[in-house]
Amino acid sequence: MNVRCVRGCRLLKAAPLRRGTVLIVVLWIAAGLVTVALYFGHSMMLEYRAADNAVAGLEASQVIEGARRYVHFVLANLETPGQWPDIESYEAEQVPVGEATFWLLGRGDEATAPRTPIFSLVDEASKLNLNAATLEMLEALPEMTAELAAAIMDWRDSDSDVSPGGAESQTYLLREPAYSCKDGAFETVEELRLVDGVDWEILYGEDANRNGILDPNEDDGEESFPDDNRDGILQPGLLEYVTVYSREPNRQEDGTERININTDNDGRLEALLEETFGDARAQQIQQSIGGAGARANFGSILEYYIRSGMTPEEFSRVGDSLSITDDEFIEGRVNVNTAGETVLACLPGIGEDYASQLVAYRQGKMAELESIAWVAEVLDEGSAIEAGPYITSRSYQFTADLTAVGHQGKGLRRVLFVFDTSSGEPAVVYRRDLGWLGWPLGTEIRQSLTLLASSQERFQ
Repeated sequence: MNVRCVRGCRLLKAAPLRRGTVLIVVLWIAAGLVTVALYFGHSMMLEYRAADNAVAGLEASQVIEGARRYVHFVLANLETPGQWPDIESYEAEQVPVGEATFWLLGRGDEATAPRTPIFSLVDEASKLNLNAATLEMLEALPEMTAELAAAIMDWRDSDSDVSPGGAESQTYLLREPAYSCKDGAFETVEELRLVDGVDWEILYGEDANRNGILDPNEDDGEESFPDDNRDGILQPGLLEYVTVYSREPNRQEDGTERININTDNDGRLEALLEETFGDARAQQIQQSIGGAGARANFGSILEYYIRSGMTPEEFSRVGDSLSITDDEFIEGRVNVNTAGETVLACLPGIGEDYASQLVAYRQGKMAELESIAWVAEVLDEGSAIEAGPYITSRSYQFTADLTAVGHQGKGLRRVLFVFDTSSGEPAVVYRRDLGWLGWPLGTEIRQSLTLLASSQERFQ
């Protein structure tokens, strides 16, 4: 056989093999290129989503700042200093700002366990002041023990003497790390975490995210955090009922000095009554309390009202002008117009017997309750006089629990502000980021935002 022919046959047989090898190599290269393209595409998609979330978070942060200024404006323009802002006078629920949205997370009727949130400002004067409450008032709080109440009193008092069941530095110096008992006023409610006997359950109860509603994870027993009793009722912790901010200025609405009815040596009270009601009626009122110039020792303005024989309408005309102290501020009184049953039940003269009656009486009458005179319509005389030193009808500190999301419901931000208006211009006296507590707006809002985001993404 011809050598050239043999070589040609061999080449013809080898050619398909080389072409197959090339094809395999090409396919591997194509697969590699596709893999690289998919990898970079996936990475770019992750980068895009991260950037989109970052933009949404920035939008939400800016909206939080804008909402803070809005609340400042609302409080700075109240018709009457110390009044509780009417919920109809400001926006609090799902307020749009550009592509972002904010909510003012409030509190509703504590007798129910709502599954959807309430939206409003929160009155700090509706809570018990840690720096002003008596031992007995603290002991009346839910889940409170006598030992913990004593430890709270020891923490805030100025001495180093240990109360029965309480705790001073001897207890705290044994901890790791060690620290001393403060022996001074609480500056924030979170300071309770340092007090002997306080743990997460006492502070937060079942309300792990501090939103005032019963979330699914707070009503499932031990299936998820926190542990709860699965009874369909929200049991909040101490943080829901206490404050350190409630105080009111001891001056009239127009800023002028009030009349101290216990030390009125220049006849200002008599002059006020005559100017307001005329000589005859003023004389009747003065006679009811012992006559003009009589030395008085009233424990509260409510006691003066009861002893004077005034009508509620008459008292509403002069009550703001009266005081029993010359102090610049009055600390820690509870607003009987806004406090819930739990807090009212802690007050002397009220207790559990009258707390529910006070709440029921004021329903639908908030606009009419201009002073504390209405309390005497519910309580017997002795109980009203006992409760008088601890109650007020004014509020000057308000919590704005602001939650915001950016476009498509992304970028959750939540910041709690406490505003103090007792010195005139509203001022932020406390600010804390609560975003770490998780989603606070309930399942319905979350689902609606998720559906909205999905529909917007489909059309992009």
